[in-house]
Amino acid sequence: MGAGSILSVGGSGPFENAKSLDWAAMVDSFQKAALKSRLGIPLLYGIDAVHGNNNVYGATIFPHNIGLGATRDVDLIRRIGAATALEVRASGIHYTFAPCVAVCRDPRWGRSYESFGEDPEIVKMMTSMISGLQGQPPQGHPSGYPFLAGRRWWHQEWYKRDTISSYDELEKIHMAPYLDCISQGVCTIMASYSSWNGTKLHNSHFLLTEILKDKLGFKGFIISDSEGLDRLSNPHGSNYQQSVLSAISAGIDMVMVPFRFELFLKDLMHLVESGKVPMTRIDDAVERILRVKFVSGLFEHPLSDGSLLATVSCELHKKLAREAVRKSLVLLKNGKDPKKPFLPLDRSAKRILVVGRHADDLGYQCGGWTKTWDGRGGRITTGKFLLAV
Repeated sequence: MGAGSILSVGGSGPFENAKSLDWAAMVDSFQKAALKSRLGIPLLYGIDAVHGNNNVYGATIFPHNIGLGATRDVDLIRRIGAATALEVRASGIHYTFAPCVAVCRDPRWGRSYESFGEDPEIVKMMTSMISGLQGQPPQGHPSGYPFLAGRRWWHQEWYKRDTISSYDELEKIHMAPYLDCISQGVCTIMASYSSWNGTKLHNSHFLLTEILKDKLGFKGFIISDSEGLDRLSNPHGSNYQQSVLSAISAGIDMVMVPFRFELFLKDLMHLVESGKVPMTRIDDAVERILRVKFVSGLFEHPLSDGSLLATVSCELHKKLAREAVRKSLVLLKNGKDPKKPFLPLDRSAKRILVVGRHADDLGYQCGGWTKTWDGRGGRITTGKFLLAV
């Protein structure tokens, strides 16, 4: 087996309603195969744990980032990061593609709920999730270098849209949270499906290499989004070898290829052998990936830790989730007459009318990125819905 990493595509898993123990067994089986390879380099297994370890049946589900941003509670966000890290590692997974620190300025953007908000200062505050997920770097830790206090992984994600702006505006608004993340030892950054002034992020040498790697000093690795290279040409997936060339040349170090991995390997090898992709670019990518693997302790502890299974949906984590829900609620209007507020409800009321299809639907209350990338209705995981509280 020659795989250096495996992506868990949204909605995939060992089998239907697989729990953390089942996921750990699957990831360990992949890892054992990797360790038997010629070099014995352990692989990374990555997953979108964006509001808890949300792909795993029975894991603790937290509010989405748009709700957490409304809390303005830096310490709460840190504690959620720590709880998520424990549950992700309990399932044998090393690497989470989260959180998204994009500054959403338009609610029409796709999956805008993944953003902490439209104010870069709020998003910067919410980067405290990093210290929860991966630990706090010691004083003097060099900026830009990956850091992990334990066997946990953190990753930050770009967004999905064509942003029309000057570089000064991009730096002031959209790049601002990344500076805080890089200073805290972020390990990896994902390039977005988005474009900047018409240029796709996946083939922007200026942003990925000249700015992120060179100017900002980022020493971790840059990963593509799922099928990010397929989106560089129209129609989708066409002119694939040119897409591989432009993305790797731009600075992508690791590529998410959920389907056509044989074609990707064939085209990349051809590009290297023909000299179109120099070995210096390959060496740089390999160095960055290995740096993160070494920092994580993956060579010393490649397999799952069964002692962490007790943390999955434990009472402490459920209490933390309830705290996050309370603090993230936003009341837009309290009744028609300000002198007669609707809330709080009269405790002596004999009946309360609860309306709306979400009232008794656990899946809808959890939202997107729960079990699948787009979310599902119904009893998709364990928990109580509104009418059962």
